[in-house]
Amino acid sequence: MATTDLEPVTETRRTLMRQRLGRWDQKASPYAYIAPFFVVFAVFGLFPIVYTAVISLMDWDTIRNSGEFIGFDNFTYVLQDRKFWLALRNTFSIFLLSAVPQVLVAMFIAAMLDHQLRARTFWRMGVLVPYVVMPVAVGIIFSKLFADQSGLFNHWLGLVGIDPVGWHKQVLPSHFAIATMVNFRWTGYNALIFLAAMQAIPRDLYEAAAIDGAGALRRFVSVTIPQIRPTMIFVIITSTIGGLQIFDEPRMFDTTGTGGADQQWLTITMYMYNVGFGNLDFGRASAIAWLLFLIILVISLINLFITRKFIKSDSSGGK
Repeated sequence: MATTDLEPVTETRRTLMRQRLGRWDQKASPYAYIAPFFVVFAVFGLFPIVYTAVISLMDWDTIRNSGEFIGFDNFTYVLQDRKFWLALRNTFSIFLLSAVPQVLVAMFIAAMLDHQLRARTFWRMGVLVPYVVMPVAVGIIFSKLFADQSGLFNHWLGLVGIDPVGWHKQVLPSHFAIATMVNFRWTGYNALIFLAAMQAIPRDLYEAAAIDGAGALRRFVSVTIPQIRPTMIFVIITSTIGGLQIFDEPRMFDTTGTGGADQQWLTITMYMYNVGFGNLDFGRASAIAWLLFLIILVISLINLFITRKFIKSDSSGGK
C-alpha cells in the first residue's frame, strides 16, 4: 500500500520536472542555437576588428610582431597622402557607376522574371551564372574586352567611326570598364533577391489594383515597390558596402594589379593592400581599414535614411 501511495507523488514530481525542463528549453534553446554564430564572429570578426584598432595606433614592427604607441600619427599620414584621396575618388566613382545601375537593372529583371514566362527555371538560373564565375576569370576576360588597342569594344567603336578609347589609360573609361565587370557579376544575384521578395507579395493586391484600372507600371509603383521596401533597403545597403570594398575587379584589370600607372583605378582596398603587404606597414594599413569602415558606416546610414524617405513618400503618393 505504501508503494501504491507513493506512485502518484512520484508521477507528479516527474510531470513538474518535465514542465520545468520544457520551460527551460523554450527559453534557453534559442540562445543555444544562435550562440555558435556569435562565438565564430567573436573569434574571426570582433577580435580582428579590435586588434586592427590597436595596431592602427602603433608603429608596428612585422618582424618582432610588436610596436610602439604613436597615437593617431598613422591616420594623419594617411589623410595627408595624395594616394588616399585618389583612391577615395576612384572608389566612389566606380561605386556610383556600378551600384546605381545594378540595383535598377536587377529590379527590372526581377519584374520580368516574376511574369509567367516559359522555361522560368532556366531564365532564373541563367541570371545567376555570372555570379558563380570566378572573379579572376571575369577580370581577365573583361580586361581583354576593354584592351586599349585590340579590345573588342574598341573594335565595335571603330565600326561606327569612333576613335579608340583608352580604357586602361583614362580615368572615367577605366572606372566604367570596372563597373561593367561588377554589374556583370552582381546584377543577377540581386535580381533573384528582388524576385524572391516579389513572389511573396499576395496576388490579390495586383488583382484589386487591376480592377481599379491600374496599369502594369502603376501596379509596379504602387504595389510592388512598397511591398518589397525591406528587400530594397537590404540590397542597397549590401551593394553600398560591397561597392566601397571593391578589390577583385580593379586588381585583375591589368597584369600589374597596382591600380594603373597614375592610379587611375586604385581603390581604397587596393591602397590598403599595397600599404600593408607591399610596404609591410600594417599600422598605416590598419588606419586605412578603419577610415574605410567609418566611410562605409556613414554612407550606409545616409543611404538608409534616403531610401526610407524615398520609399515612404512613394508609398504615400501611391495611396
